[in-house]
Amino acid sequence: MPDDMTLPGNLVPTTPAAEPATPRDAVTVVLLRDGDEGLEAFLLRRVKGMAFAGGMSVFPGGGVDRRDADTSVAWAGPEPKWWAEVFNVDEGTARAFVCAAVRETFEESGVLLAGPDATSVVADTSQYSAARQQLVDRELSLAQFLANNNLVLRADLLRPWANWVTPEDEPQRYDTRFFVAALPHGQNADGETTEASDAAWQTPGNAVEDAREGRRMLMPPTWRTLDEVDALGSVGKVMAEERSVEKIIPKLIRDGDVIRVVFQ
Repeated sequence: MPDDMTLPGNLVPTTPAAEPATPRDAVTVVLLRDGDEGLEAFLLRRVKGMAFAGGMSVFPGGGVDRRDADTSVAWAGPEPKWWAEVFNVDEGTARAFVCAAVRETFEESGVLLAGPDATSVVADTSQYSAARQQLVDRELSLAQFLANNNLVLRADLLRPWANWVTPEDEPQRYDTRFFVAALPHGQNADGETTEASDAAWQTPGNAVEDAREGRRMLMPPTWRTLDEVDALGSVGKVMAEERSVEKIIPKLIRDGDVIRVVFQ
């Protein structure tokens, strides 16, 4: 994508708040698979009218729950200390990011990055549909769900990708850690979430073309991430990519009826 892009002016209040809102910790997971036409990403179109990113096509994700930091979670893969160094946070916060990534992916797509042990992944998640809804309703924590079903969180199935922060002009702001993950063998992404009007697998190039032609709306972080994974071309190459994660905070400049998004 270009170094800057434009958005409709009505997406951002004409008069910014006197003080920028404090960003809330959030996560998003770029779920990938190798399809017949090449690398594909799973995209959800958020319901129009939502307070944040309504109508936008996004990757599964959401806010971090305080219970995501529960240390009782059975864990396989890079330890929280490793993730803490990647994201430049303390170990407890890093643990919460990874757990939130697994939880949100399951809630919004039905894909579960966990298994009976450190070397396996569940192949059919339909048996956990009731628990999935309980997670959505916050009646159940991720730690409780995993313990109840003797499952191990597979942190090794996630890779860190980026850290985007909502521009200061936005009334709702998020400090979002981006992860990438491959669709586990045997699982399906369904997008059965009330927060999405539809969901689909699409090649990054086609998704970006849809955005250019007005068939999709993509936020700048989503657009840039699609460009980045598209350049690598396969799940294997994306998952093997070594990333240095730095905070990216775009700047918004109002230009008549449009907003220019500038990346610094």
